[in-house]
Amino acid sequence: MTASHLTHITEPPGVAPGTGYTQVVTGSGRLVLVSGQVAFDEHRNLVGAGDPKAQARQIFENLRRCLAAAGAGFDDVVKLTYFMTDIAHLPAIREARDEYLGSSPLPASSAMQVAALFLPEVLIEIEAMALVRD
Repeated sequence: MTASHLTHITEPPGVAPGTGYTQVVTGSGRLVLVSGQVAFDEHRNLVGAGDPKAQARQIFENLRRCLAAAGAGFDDVVKLTYFMTDIAHLPAIREARDEYLGSSPLPASSAMQVAALFLPEVLIEIEAMALVRD
């Protein structure tokens, strides 16, 4: 379901189309910024040590809970930023993302491989930006 206060521009004129994300998302409303989430459960135990799929699922569950605390949902997300210790984790991230967000329209996104995250066993960190209807 698409939030009606958001506009997704998948192919701006003169820009190559993206795969698995939207090039531009615009809208109006209250800005919600969610800090980078990792695969900790509510007791700060790491979920899925060595397993990028399990970590990605836990991260999206944490994002869901953070968004809900601000009165937002995944339909309001305009941007996701992925940090991973190995770019090969991206398919696992996209699989978990699609479980929580569906397949379209997708938010804008950036993905980057980093040398390390704050703990060696943490493979992925994801932050979100959302615009919630006033």
